[in-house]
Amino acid sequence: MDDATARNEPRQPVLTDPFGRDVTYLRVSVTDRCDFRCVYCMAENMTFLPKKDVLSLEELDRLCSAFVSKGVRKLRLTGGEPLVRKNIMSLFRSLSRHIDAGALDEITVTTNGSQLARFVGELYDCGVRRINVSIDTLDPDKFRAITRWGDFDKVMEGLDAAKKAGLQIKLNAVALKGVNDVEIPSMIEWAHGEGHDLTLIETMPLGDIEGDRTDQYLPLSQVRASLMDRYTLTDIPYKTGGPARYVKIEETGGRLGFITPMTHNFCESCNRVRITCTGMLYMCLGQDDSADLRAPLRASEGDELLLQAIDEAIGRKPEGHDFIIDRDRKAPAVSRHMSMTGG
Repeated sequence: MDDATARNEPRQPVLTDPFGRDVTYLRVSVTDRCDFRCVYCMAENMTFLPKKDVLSLEELDRLCSAFVSKGVRKLRLTGGEPLVRKNIMSLFRSLSRHIDAGALDEITVTTNGSQLARFVGELYDCGVRRINVSIDTLDPDKFRAITRWGDFDKVMEGLDAAKKAGLQIKLNAVALKGVNDVEIPSMIEWAHGEGHDLTLIETMPLGDIEGDRTDQYLPLSQVRASLMDRYTLTDIPYKTGGPARYVKIEETGGRLGFITPMTHNFCESCNRVRITCTGMLYMCLGQDDSADLRAPLRASEGDELLLQAIDEAIGRKPEGHDFIIDRDRKAPAVSRHMSMTGG
């Protein structure tokens, strides 16, 4: 018997998928635009969505609030680069009311770090306590090559500002064969020396990009085996609500996460869904099935149609994804870019 039952309190509504998994984590892309053009994520010459197709900040608030009313406990705002969206702090401020009311455990953000120095104070004031920052190398020249448009020093300035503001920082690095693989030990030691967690991510077959993903793909099983020659890795039960599996590196005292959609998928415990900035709900990152929430959102000032659409969509959340990377299958497993769905 849980505490709510013991006190005869009404249970908070939950979204449960066909496989008995409660959906408690919503990732929302607030824009498809980004000030970087990372080689594994976007084409250099991207065509972005017209403004009329993108949900307003008020609509994003209403959409997120509907999911909170359905039992979602964690919101992550993503992009593109979420902090390039005009007036984005007004959305953070508005959504923070759910934290104040106890209906939401946390609001987090995934960012490339380019705008952090500007916004860390406001993010903290809005109740944000953890952020994910994507950084794939500590070499400024290589950083420019990977991001095409990124300024390494500006990202370092943002990380320093975030640390000083008291934000907990998790660094995300996409493992890229022949690009940053030799840097992984030095990135671990730097991150842990700064007090940050580091998570390594396998490149995923999302969106058409220039180049061949088979040339970039680096299995994290191989990375882990290599790291075990250098460090003592101890599996730990630490969880942040996402798909990463963590180890403690005894020599540094820090945590290292592995996100392995290719070599070891994490579907059995998936508690997440994603919404694009156009209001498309994707029940699985690696499947094309989606539900249009913008239409019911705009069809009525009330939320009845929207809540019905959410229930129907969660009712067909799949058991898992079908990611594959090989030389025979040149097309991406999913045609949409990661910047569209959100990280």
